[in-house]
Amino acid sequence: MRTARFTLDPAFTVGPVDPRLFGSFVEHLGRCVYTGIHEPGHPSADADGLRTDVLDLVRELGVTAIRYPGGNFVSGFKWEDSVGPAEDRPRRLDLAWHSTETNRFGLSEYLSFLRKIGPQAEPMLAVNLGTRGVTEALELQEYANHPAGTALSDLRVAHGDKDPFGIRLWCLGNEMDGPWQTGHKTAEEYGRLAAETARAMRQQDPGVELVACGSSGQSMPTFAAWEATVLTETYDLVDHISLHAYYEPHDGDLDSFLASAVDMESFIENVVATCDHVGAKLKSKKRINLSFDEWNVWYMTRWQERATTFAQDDWPEAPRLLEDNYSVTDAVVFGSLLIALLRHADRVKVACLAQLVNVIAPILTEPGGPAWRQTTFFPFAQASRHGRGEVLDVRVDSPTYETARYGTTDLLHATAVRADDGTVTVFAVNRSRTEPLPLEIALGGLGLTSVVEHTALADADPDARNTLAEPERVTPHTVGDTTLTDGALEAVLEPLSWNVIRLA
Repeated sequence: MRTARFTLDPAFTVGPVDPRLFGSFVEHLGRCVYTGIHEPGHPSADADGLRTDVLDLVRELGVTAIRYPGGNFVSGFKWEDSVGPAEDRPRRLDLAWHSTETNRFGLSEYLSFLRKIGPQAEPMLAVNLGTRGVTEALELQEYANHPAGTALSDLRVAHGDKDPFGIRLWCLGNEMDGPWQTGHKTAEEYGRLAAETARAMRQQDPGVELVACGSSGQSMPTFAAWEATVLTETYDLVDHISLHAYYEPHDGDLDSFLASAVDMESFIENVVATCDHVGAKLKSKKRINLSFDEWNVWYMTRWQERATTFAQDDWPEAPRLLEDNYSVTDAVVFGSLLIALLRHADRVKVACLAQLVNVIAPILTEPGGPAWRQTTFFPFAQASRHGRGEVLDVRVDSPTYETARYGTTDLLHATAVRADDGTVTVFAVNRSRTEPLPLEIALGGLGLTSVVEHTALADADPDARNTLAEPERVTPHTVGDTTLTDGALEAVLEPLSWNVIRLA
């Protein structure tokens, strides 16, 4: 096969990586919370009912900002239900996921969870703009963040949280363009409500950072027109606009599935263009950044088929929903999506892997049993650990292949990040399902002299998975024949592989 090539030069960069690019998402959906992160009585549970085996894996994963409590769930959520003594909290029907919500895990427990992950775990709280509005958002903000001396801040203190939560990053609703959303609105309706909410929240605290709802996907019929309308109302009041995207193979078309990041990069670039167009029309010097606060591989078609079989009178607690078990192929696509985010680090400042545990997640658990890493765990953990610094501009010269969805597509998908100490990490995917891909990288002006490590996630069985019976079936392995000589790196990327090449 023809060799893929690119050049790295410190003079050509994309932008710095915001740590929030490695965020995640905890929603009251299925077993993400209950028997996922929170399971009193589990052998590993701490005094707050949090599973310490899961906490250990979350720290290893390296997540930063964690979005909560939804997701579709938030559009029917009363925040007041989630505070105070757990035994006194009301049980509610959750329309989003046809479940019963006990509210045993709420706002205080969420903040406790973040504190136990570590200082890198930042709260990202969504307010309900589906069935509620400005008043409830302000009340939640006061309860969470005001030090003391008002009815709601004193209520928080009475509930046992003396110190304010200090939540800076807020989502103004969720997927309000979607007809599936409780309280779905037109762009005009949502834009006005988001603007009113943002203005009021800034009156209470000018330092808040706000995310307006963008389209739920590039395929939405209102895409781009939605963003333009919403931003016309909110441009000077918000900091980010959201993007959501999920990918799965359709009709067995794995070649197109492997090229999913082509769509993600197009989505990002189209939203950036729309933001900048609105800014130009408004003659604003401000720049709106992107919050890609839901992304993942999700076999959504399976979920939709199953959802049609739900009994209308059955409202279970924490049912097993959306528990996709990921293969090596899924992990390679997942890694490519991470590369797409890094390649746009100049504008994507927040990104949240949806979700964290059990629900389309990198971590799986069994009630009363173990927790383990999915195949997708490894690309995320490696990118979070080694993808901090400045993204270098990567323009590949790659052999190509044909896809039904995206046309002619590069077999190589790659990016590189230069750390503050001058070391460089290359993240690369070989999309070929059958052929290894020779790779050459010219490293002009970077002063690199050695290969620290080259690891690959690949397997002779592209459908290999980590399961309860075989939790370590798939792990990254070391590639031993990668060389760096006189500023030129040579490597071979295995078929269908996610690669991390660290250089010093």
